[in-house]
Amino acid sequence: MAKTIQAIRGMNDCLPTQSPLWQKLENAVKQVVSAYGYNEVRMPIVEETNLFSRAVGEETDVVSKEMYTFEDRNGDSLTLRPEGTAGCVRACIQNSLINRDEQRLWYMGPMFRHERPQKGRYRQFHQCGVEVFGLDGPDVDAELIMMTARLWRELGIDKHVRLELNSIGSLDDRASYRTALVAFLEQHIDVLDDDCKRRMHTNPLRVLDTKNPDVQAILGDAPRLSEYLGEESKAHFAGLCELLDAAGIEYTVNERLVRGLDYYNRTVFEWITESLGSQGTVCGGGRYDGLVEQLGGKDTPAVGFAMGLERLVLMLETLELTEVRRSVDVYMVTAGEGTMMAGMKLAEQLREQVPGLRVMSHFGGGNFKKQFKRADKAGAAVALVLGENEVADGTVVLKDLVGGTQDTVSQAEVGAKLVGLV
Repeated sequence: MAKTIQAIRGMNDCLPTQSPLWQKLENAVKQVVSAYGYNEVRMPIVEETNLFSRAVGEETDVVSKEMYTFEDRNGDSLTLRPEGTAGCVRACIQNSLINRDEQRLWYMGPMFRHERPQKGRYRQFHQCGVEVFGLDGPDVDAELIMMTARLWRELGIDKHVRLELNSIGSLDDRASYRTALVAFLEQHIDVLDDDCKRRMHTNPLRVLDTKNPDVQAILGDAPRLSEYLGEESKAHFAGLCELLDAAGIEYTVNERLVRGLDYYNRTVFEWITESLGSQGTVCGGGRYDGLVEQLGGKDTPAVGFAMGLERLVLMLETLELTEVRRSVDVYMVTAGEGTMMAGMKLAEQLREQVPGLRVMSHFGGGNFKKQFKRADKAGAAVALVLGENEVADGTVVLKDLVGGTQDTVSQAEVGAKLVGLV
């Protein structure tokens, strides 16, 4: 017997028993972003490797350790996208979207990182991202946070997430702070682990969100980034906080919050939960005002966020918020000469009359007991039964599989009886 082929480690199937909850989440996301007037953009999952090296940063863990990179048959270096912002910026520049007007965009799809798989962190994972180009005020930063807060309410998880935010200032602000931070870290070199020692000279701000408890202990005495912010950065952050306060959105200012990608500036934020153990961040984002110009476009302010769908699905399961619409509303049961085609025609009629109604026809024969068993297994709320007598007189038996009652109704009128199932 041939050896069975398994899925690649960290790349998982989404089975029919799981997909309804995914659809519930995806539909909620689409409804919320659409309510704010944002438009969908779809980008390729493969890009030139240089796009991510330039955008995300050569020294980040994503680029240096985690990307799926390969040469195609032309010898070009290509990479499966590890995140969505860089590709979205590339698409906007290439298609001259930014030159025309401000853009408010969203996308959804798979991303890829070669990490050690664990619960809530996979090698193929899915994100929804939202990006705004051409607006530089704190008002749009606030709207993105308000948008995510609305999504949490829609999903019923708003009591289980909390918002942290910070300002990491401009490039000049961080240059001044970086000097002071490196000088501080050098005084405590004996406490730093190898990862922090490497980051101290490549991306020292990343040391601030280390998980090493010994390093965390000394960071309480480190210089504070807020003390190095320029007046413009301070005013922008104060404006954001004022808007969030007015909107009634609670938050904590976390001065160690820096995010993991190099393109961020000014506003950075994360939504965090205690419901998922160590994988606590379910959404993160911020400003990246220099990235469009860095990738060859004109100087354009930009801000966005991304949320991990696997973690949100896991959170819904953990909190037992898994109620979804049944996959089948009506099950068509037929028995007797000529009833199969009559049942299929009636099913088509109902799909026309009641948009969104989910009708499954029974195939493969079998007695009524077998067919009703299949109807229960499919999760149908109603069974429609057609025998030779019903076909002859244009009626159908409507059986309520939940309440147990049944009635014989005209085939022409049965659609009106089923509207409430949608």
